[in-house]
Amino acid sequence: MQKYNISRSNYFYAIGLSYKKADADIRGHFSLDDASKLNLLNQAKENGIESLVVTSTCNRTEIYGFAQHPFQLIQLLCDNTTGTVEEFQEVAYIYKNNDAIAHMFRVGSGLDSQILGDFEIISQLKTSARISKKHGLLNHFTERLVNVVIQASKRIKNETEISSGATSVSFASVQYILNTVQDVTNKNILLFGTGKIGRNTCENLVKHTKNEHITLINRTKDKAEQIAGKFNLLVKDYANLQEEISHSDILIVATGAHRPTIDKHIIQTKKPLLILDLSIPKNVNEDVEELDNVSLLHLDHLSKITDETLEARKAHIPLAESIIEEVKAEFNQWLETRKFAPTIKALKHKLADFASAELETQRKKNADFNEAQAEIISNKIIQKITNHFAHHLKDESVSTDDSLELIKKVFQLEPKTNV
Repeated sequence: MQKYNISRSNYFYAIGLSYKKADADIRGHFSLDDASKLNLLNQAKENGIESLVVTSTCNRTEIYGFAQHPFQLIQLLCDNTTGTVEEFQEVAYIYKNNDAIAHMFRVGSGLDSQILGDFEIISQLKTSARISKKHGLLNHFTERLVNVVIQASKRIKNETEISSGATSVSFASVQYILNTVQDVTNKNILLFGTGKIGRNTCENLVKHTKNEHITLINRTKDKAEQIAGKFNLLVKDYANLQEEISHSDILIVATGAHRPTIDKHIIQTKKPLLILDLSIPKNVNEDVEELDNVSLLHLDHLSKITDETLEARKAHIPLAESIIEEVKAEFNQWLETRKFAPTIKALKHKLADFASAELETQRKKNADFNEAQAEIISNKIIQKITNHFAHHLKDESVSTDDSLELIKKVFQLEPKTNV
């Protein structure tokens, strides 16, 4: 990407892993919480990386950034997670330059989501870019790219029906409950964890099950109370978790812990208990399956649930892809202008030097020289000339590289790379 004068590094990369090749356990090894993301950004800065965006969700962990070699970004990821380089190499993907750009478009538009048309990733991408900018790790290129991906995502959401119907991981879990649990309206449901997935699941539970026996537990009780107040639900203390599990028919776990928060020892009930683990890393120990009365389902299984809604969405993929190509073409056009921006800037400085020298000559020759008017006129002429050259360079019928060389030669320019 160096020819576009957008970075000190030669290449723009997207490195990461997703549900496509990495199972929940492996994804858990590379999961980044807020503190780990911050450490990663600080380390990137110390290592001289100038632009970086990091996303970590239940389905994927990705880094978009500039580097001389992708290993620089892979090392950052491995240094700040429990994952190893060897593990990463087995399940990862690495995209470079235009392929990396295309990948961000597909991810941000829901085309690469585990459930087609799930747009939750775009808000996470937006937040990640904002955090990178706050830490001085977002150059013009990456900021522009994220913005146009957001633009494409909005258009796809508004102009296609690829996200029609309430389908997401949180909805899939509720759909599974509706399809497999009889008399769900009268079952006792316990939701443990009220982060983003927990909140969405809670909303879907209230909306679709018509159940008035939903209890919330969160390590930080006030967060659970905020959600409970919205839906008029019951909140219990974290200390009552074991007791509440004993009263439950369905347990939904959506916590953000790095190790399991639920295991067979905490389950004292003998009645049938359905457990849905919506967490990455997994927050329910698989030893609960040793109990005859317990059924465990992880979000990877939930995400494979297909219904008519998902099948219908596939018909809208071609239109979504055409929108991406249209927005991407506009981005590439902007990118082309970056190629000649330093030359135009250098030309402007050169013309300003000519004007300054001539103004100095006229100042000495004319006693009544009108300084202000001369400055205005010369600045306007300089702007007109540089605009004329810029329009010429944007013309698709001319060779930009040849024109740039000619301008540099004629005006003896040595443009400085914009970093």
